[in-house]
Amino acid sequence: QVQLVESGGGLVQAGDSLRLSCVSSGRAFSIHQMGWFRQSPGKEREFVADIVWRGGGTSYSDSVKGRFTISRDTTKDAVHLQMNSLKPEDTAKYYCAAKKTGSTSYHIWGQGTQVTVSS
Repeated sequence: QVQLVESGGGLVQAGDSLRLSCVSSGRAFSIHQMGWFRQSPGKEREFVADIVWRGGGTSYSDSVKGRFTISRDTTKDAVHLQMNSLKPEDTAKYYCAAKKTGSTSYHIWGQGTQVTVSS
């Protein structure tokens, strides 16, 4: 069973950078795609970015395009989210997610890591 553990969240000021990491364990070879989602109080969870594990193709939400970069390290079964030029509206709990080969939606989730951006 695949498990995901996130790290790297924290409290920063607007304009600063943070790098989130997510390490997968347990049958990680079955993963097709990994992504980052976020949720702030009173709002629904929203897509941030994802990456195809073998091909490396990426996609981003419009709100983070040009500021965030998702990458993967296949040697460590890890995915990273480099977040630059952070804004107060980026404040949320960030979740790592995985989709196995053959799955149509993300169904494996980490516990989340909090990112707070002060103005």
